[in-house]
Amino acid sequence: MGQESWGGFQGFWGEGWGQGPGHARLFGEAQPSLTIPPYNFQNPVRPSEDNIENLCRACTSLHQALEEGNMFGKRFKRRSALLKLLYKLVDIGSDPLGLKLARMILALKVSGKNLLNVCKLVFKISRNEKNDSLIQNDSLLDSLLEILRFEDLQTNNEAFLYCLGAIKFISGNAVLLNELVNKGAVEILFQLMKQINNIKENDTRFSSLGHLLVQLTATLRNLVDLPLSRCQLLCSGAVSELWVVLEKRMNDKDICTNIIRIFSKLSSYNDCCAALAACSRYYVLFLALLNKHQKKQDLVVRVVFILGNLTAKNNQAREQFFKEKGSADTLISLFQTYNEFDLNTKKEKREGKENKSKQKHPSEAEDVLIKLIRVLANLSIHPNVGAVLAANHHIVALLVTVLEYKSVDDCEELVINAAATINNLSYYKVRNSVIEDKKLHIAELLLKLLMSSNMDGVLEAVRVFGNLSQYLEVCDFIIQKKVYKFMIALLDAKHQDVCFSACGVLLNLTVDKNKRAILKEEGGIKKLVDCLRDFGPTDWQLACLICKTLWNYSENITNAASCFEEDDINTLLVLLASFLDEELALDYNFDKDLRDYHKLYWETEFKPVAQKLLNRIQSHHSFLQPITITSF
Repeated sequence: MGQESWGGFQGFWGEGWGQGPGHARLFGEAQPSLTIPPYNFQNPVRPSEDNIENLCRACTSLHQALEEGNMFGKRFKRRSALLKLLYKLVDIGSDPLGLKLARMILALKVSGKNLLNVCKLVFKISRNEKNDSLIQNDSLLDSLLEILRFEDLQTNNEAFLYCLGAIKFISGNAVLLNELVNKGAVEILFQLMKQINNIKENDTRFSSLGHLLVQLTATLRNLVDLPLSRCQLLCSGAVSELWVVLEKRMNDKDICTNIIRIFSKLSSYNDCCAALAACSRYYVLFLALLNKHQKKQDLVVRVVFILGNLTAKNNQAREQFFKEKGSADTLISLFQTYNEFDLNTKKEKREGKENKSKQKHPSEAEDVLIKLIRVLANLSIHPNVGAVLAANHHIVALLVTVLEYKSVDDCEELVINAAATINNLSYYKVRNSVIEDKKLHIAELLLKLLMSSNMDGVLEAVRVFGNLSQYLEVCDFIIQKKVYKFMIALLDAKHQDVCFSACGVLLNLTVDKNKRAILKEEGGIKKLVDCLRDFGPTDWQLACLICKTLWNYSENITNAASCFEEDDINTLLVLLASFLDEELALDYNFDKDLRDYHKLYWETEFKPVAQKLLNRIQSHHSFLQPITITSF
């Protein structure tokens, strides 16, 4: 049996590993490129389209005959002559024909340079997304995956590179992506990754295999879009193997970025996020990446996005991350770096060095700050972590800086995130609280947000005032600046969360008997009663706040009529009597868990204060009208 030779193919491909159209369609952005020596090439005379179609049909018939005759592999006696013929046809340069030829050549189990050349052929064809349907129809995926599964990595390093590059492009097609997963691509890539991870850093192959890992991790990044592949990644141990890659290839930004993109996608799903959050080892790596690549925005923004997801719902994750050495310092350093970038960008715009047109989306620096502040907001939910952060001068100062130089019109999400984090931190009454030290300055800054037309921004500002109004100085500020009128007006918003927060501020104001008269202004009492009627049956926390506010307001009552309007008295008597009737009050269709919670709050919070308020009004109302209790 003679040695097969593919002499003509050397001149076939005249392009390096560049940014083909497949990159843009796959990822929407430029991808890492590899430098591979180009091949000299002279275009052969191309047959007509009819002749190419005839050749394709002939190849299909030949492939079927060889398959039926069990003549694929290396046992076919005329294998060498057949391969020479197939190699000559490759030089025609037709993609449809090339795919059929590649499939047959691979089925004949070529090796060495010929395997490399056929992988280059498939890679070249797969770069064009127009060929996706051809690849799907010619069932080439099995052949490509067999190369990765059965060929030797050490002797076919470069062939693997082109094979994986082709698979990466193919995985950009939704139909082919599903086929890859169903054909076991995740497990095959996992096993290949394990082989590469076994190569020591002092091995001469270590560096060249990095190029292979770029393609492998880019392919996995596409695969994790499917539920089945995410499950396989978690169950097979591939996630742990990715961490090994990350540890070993910390200096390779392209590999790190691909893996972080994988984890970014995984962290967006609850089950995957819980699995990632459970391992403290991951936090060490994330911090190492942030410190090493601090100014590489595309990597930093994704790492911070993952941390935001991990700490969003998991109190243990908040504590574990914050306990890692240098975690707070790293976040502060990132905050300072990207805050400075943002300030410089704003300065350049002001000086006319950049386009002054209004930016629709956050800048790169703003995007990092948005996600970074989200991490801080999530961390501050943990009582111990939140108390520490509230006393951290650097963090509070940076949050305040955002409110100082940004308006909600400049970057809505950034400003709202900063206000929400300040709100979380203002909850903690701790020694050396920086929020307490800066409370009046923060209150001044919140006025700008409070007066905006952005309801989300207004809500966050009101929430912060709800916590800060526990301080006498802030209450005086609210009266002096007539902020209380805005709070009363917000009771008309018909927005449950807004009413809750506004009522909280009014409750704090009425602790001071000298400030209770403000509820008489702007129809405050009537609006509170309306809120009780509108939201009471579905929100006993809000109903409780309203009753407490009215209780404070009526502390020195001598006659109900001197304290409330007659209409308000009658409405309150009816509402309170109705709401205190358990059968009527809890007659709402909630699921069991919510119903139990709803009942608990009604019994422990609302009922005691509502009963006291009802008794007070009844005992000071001389002209009681008959009360009819109805359902609501």
